[in-house]
Amino acid sequence: MKEGDVISCIRQNISHIGHFHTAGVPGRNDLDDQHELYYPAICRAIAATGYDGYLGQEFTPKGDPIAALEQTYKACDV
Repeated sequence: MKEGDVISCIRQNISHIGHFHTAGVPGRNDLDDQHELYYPAICRAIAATGYDGYLGQEFTPKGDPIAALEQTYKACDV
């Protein structure tokens, strides 16, 4: 993947992508505003490609796992 240009990389390579995983960067924790990647925009870009496969949630919650999963679902539900 090209550093710092995630959405462009997805658009250019979607035909070669079999699945996606979410994870906060750095730390692989909750998908909140403390990470470099902004998943609402990334997920909108993925959806715009017509991708209909899996988006796995790969992160270690910092607190309540159910609340973290709800937050992640909301961030990725476009």
